[in-house]
Amino acid sequence: MWRVKSLDAILATAEKKSLHRSLGPFQLTMLGIGAIIGTGIFVLTAEAAQKAGPGMMLSFIIAGFVCAVAALCYAEMAAMVPVSGSAYTYSYAVMGEVMAWMVGWALILEYAIAAGAVSVGWSGYVVGLIENAFHLDIPNTLVRGPLDGGLINLPAMLIALAVTGLLIIGTKESATVNAVLVGVKVTALTLFIILAFPVLKMDHFTPLMPLGFAGVSAAAASIFFAYVGFDAVSTAAEETRDPQRNMPIGLIGALGICTVFYLLVAAGVIGTVGADPMLGSDGAALRPGSPELAAACAERGAQMVVCSKEALAWTLRSIGWPHIGNLIGLAAGLALPSVVLMMMYGQTRIFFVMSRDGLLPEGLSKVHSKFHTPHIITMITGVFVALFAAFFPVGALADVSNSGTLFAFAAVAVAVLVLRRTDPNRHRPFRTPAVSIVAPLAAIGSIYLFFSLSKETQLLFLGWAAIGLVVYFLYGYRKSHVARGLVEIPELAADAPRGPVPPMPGAPAPDERG
Repeated sequence: MWRVKSLDAILATAEKKSLHRSLGPFQLTMLGIGAIIGTGIFVLTAEAAQKAGPGMMLSFIIAGFVCAVAALCYAEMAAMVPVSGSAYTYSYAVMGEVMAWMVGWALILEYAIAAGAVSVGWSGYVVGLIENAFHLDIPNTLVRGPLDGGLINLPAMLIALAVTGLLIIGTKESATVNAVLVGVKVTALTLFIILAFPVLKMDHFTPLMPLGFAGVSAAAASIFFAYVGFDAVSTAAEETRDPQRNMPIGLIGALGICTVFYLLVAAGVIGTVGADPMLGSDGAALRPGSPELAAACAERGAQMVVCSKEALAWTLRSIGWPHIGNLIGLAAGLALPSVVLMMMYGQTRIFFVMSRDGLLPEGLSKVHSKFHTPHIITMITGVFVALFAAFFPVGALADVSNSGTLFAFAAVAVAVLVLRRTDPNRHRPFRTPAVSIVAPLAAIGSIYLFFSLSKETQLLFLGWAAIGLVVYFLYGYRKSHVARGLVEIPELAADAPRGPVPPMPGAPAPDERG
């Protein structure tokens, strides 16, 4: 189970059964921004405020730093191994099949559950827009899950299914739609910053850490969700023109642009309406997404940003810009589906590569004859994402998603270090600077944020990992192509002994020409 698949074999497999290369550097950067800017800043700002108060500014910096060092590791691996699969593929080449499987299994949490979380965030903005623009009161039973004071979140489920249909049609078409939506999203955030900054009140930033540094760490672990989209870019490597050059541009460019936006928007929320946590009768902060917080918000008339399902639109309405607040809600309603799209896109490509390696049934990697997309696994993924979105609150989904993401980030950081030692001469179009410092920081930072998540989330991740091991030993351990010897010629050449090969017994000796 520790068998590896050499990088040469991975590249050869990708060439044999590959996806169409149609994405350039601009599209990759737009895909990255589309995946990153979304629920984290539009929705989870309220959750971060509940956990850290004004200290969520520090939380954004901590989470952004961990993502920055992880991005540098991802950039080296993505440029060197320009195939679909992200952290799963890199782990297979370096740390063996069982670790690759566990990373791929964890990425289900990152992508599929994240897509569900974003769908719930989209629902909050759209419902808020409809209620405020048309003076309606939509019953919570139809727009919130059971844990959040409702029965089923129908809008979230429907948007997940709609995005599934778009992904089946094709990658290039999806990326084109996404580029338009990214423009809408960036415009909305810029407008928010312009309107919020003139009315900032610095006394809203004190006390900076009302719940201590533990609250800042907890908020960083949650708000980390706001950054994770950047690694979805690496899953598009196999559909990228000149990936050795374009992948690092897409990864690092998207992350840098988004970090600036996050800090400015967070400052705008804190400085205008404040970010005081909602406290219980015992003086402790209520848990975001809990029935207790929902009840407390209902009792107080939801007049705090921590109670809002549409934090940025609510903020603008509160400072005297109700119509602009509705426009922000409209922009979120138009733009957040692009994040759902990228999360589901990443998930289907992870499944595609795992299926291509034999760790999942090979029928899942079947490519549609007309659309040239992995339609079967896209449909299956879409159904599960829709169910997640229908029945779970955004905060819970985001934290569970983060647990899988942080595990994958740590694995990539380790893979970069190991591969520098085991294969130092391989061509690296992009090299992680100060790798002996950056890679350990990425791994340690990921572990730190993982242990800043709630105990329930940590236990859920461990349970998910245990289920993954059972699935692997029941199917993938026996069915993988490496286990069955179904490897490409380059792997055989790479694994062959060096020097002269002795003749088989009884074979004639080669003549002077060899």
